[in-house]
Amino acid sequence: MRIGLFAVGRLKTGPEKDLAARYLDRFAKAGPAIGLELTRMTEVAESRASNGETRKREEAVLLHKAHPDGGVLVLLDERGKALDSEAFAALLGTFRDQGKRDLTIAIGGADGLDPSLYDKADATICLGKMTWPHQLVRILIAEQLYRAVTILSGHPYHRV
Repeated sequence: MRIGLFAVGRLKTGPEKDLAARYLDRFAKAGPAIGLELTRMTEVAESRASNGETRKREEAVLLHKAHPDGGVLVLLDERGKALDSEAFAALLGTFRDQGKRDLTIAIGGADGLDPSLYDKADATICLGKMTWPHQLVRILIAEQLYRAVTILSGHPYHRV
């Protein structure tokens, strides 16, 4: 299953970008052995529209363009379902085992995600009830993708 990340906002050079890249590189190296492949990282600039609702709509259009037809869409949202690492790994494994070819994980902008996306999403999950800046969300989801691979492959990285 090909996995892509979609993010509103661009990471500038610095420690956040380096750390996210480190975990994405680990995922890219370990994932193919268990049928998970990192194929794309789509960063789009935040909309410059004058109000939040319009910004979210414009950003949703960009997500629709980046998301492969028929692919699984997972939204990251503070109001989503809280999963532990094992449940997140199981979710990815389930989509993979169902023969899903593409999966996109979407990170919204400062205003959040457009309401139209929730009806199209296959899952909406949160990384905790707190609101996180997109720079940290990238690191968190990159690490969790790598951790999911280690859980699914039986690697000892994940310890409880």
